[in-house]
Amino acid sequence: MAHPRISSKLPPDIDPTKAPIAFGRRALPKLNEELEDSDLLTRQRALMSLCDLMHDPENAYQAINIGFVDNLKKLLLDEDQTVRQKTTEVLYIMATHNVGRYSFIKHGVIPALAQLLNDPVDICRWNMHYGLKLMSEWAPGAIEIVESSLIPSLVLKLKTENEEIQKLLLETLSGCLRVEAFEALATGAVGILKEMLRHCSVEIRSKAAEALMTISVPLEGKKMIFQEDVFPDLVILLNDAAAEVRANAAGALMNAVITTQGKYAAIKAMAIETLLPLIHDDKSKVRLYSLKALTMLAEAPEGRKTLLYHVKEFQERMKDPNEAVRRAATIAVEVITWKP
Repeated sequence: MAHPRISSKLPPDIDPTKAPIAFGRRALPKLNEELEDSDLLTRQRALMSLCDLMHDPENAYQAINIGFVDNLKKLLLDEDQTVRQKTTEVLYIMATHNVGRYSFIKHGVIPALAQLLNDPVDICRWNMHYGLKLMSEWAPGAIEIVESSLIPSLVLKLKTENEEIQKLLLETLSGCLRVEAFEALATGAVGILKEMLRHCSVEIRSKAAEALMTISVPLEGKKMIFQEDVFPDLVILLNDAAAEVRANAAGALMNAVITTQGKYAAIKAMAIETLLPLIHDDKSKVRLYSLKALTMLAEAPEGRKTLLYHVKEFQERMKDPNEAVRRAATIAVEVITWKP
């Protein structure tokens, strides 16, 4: 015969590490109250539940209207590392939504996150940098990072952070350098990025070359690449086994050789001989950037003299399946065969 009994065990669908979610419209307001609770376990469990809810943009929108962001900013400086970890996680999840990115700017979340640049816990810093990386991919977010004067600190952190965070830093800097490169140049970014071109990690070599491609857009960046003698390192990367590394190295050369001193420094570093095989590379981006770099080098008399022997190869690329490559090849032939 069955007997009614009350078990001491929680139901199988209850997670003791998360706060119970209240019904309906009361769910988020209750969690917001629990974020301010003096009890550490209550704050931790509320943040655990919040991490799940913030994946839904509707919940993110409601949370922002309720006033979650100000409470989360306060929790960034909590003494407990789990609270800081889950707070940064909630924030970077919010940054995946458009409404969340706008709230980052409206509520000054980026400067608040930057307070964790020296946090002793790796995962807290990783979460923080991931949030900044997501913001840097959005033009207003990149502008906000620049205007918060974070670029010098981010550049210097490249020297000391672990490999996983370095990848995020390089992505963040690449986004921000499209907005403004002068602070990074003044902090010695080119020299630091030059060292990272020799890194054992393919991702870091690729992202460092990409950052150099971006930083070399302004004239000051081109001059700094020449002063730091980065051309030999970029030429070496043109032979890298990874196509993305080859593409970004060719792209950095493409921008840096626009100046006369850049042209001759690249020619001296054997850039022409190394770039020529890449116009037949399997990856279209490698072909495109290599053609454009060689076109710039053909503007120097020494470069044109060498490339005149390879006009047929450029003409072959005029039949390339990629339209941008065909157009670049046509321009290259015109420049190489130009006569005064």
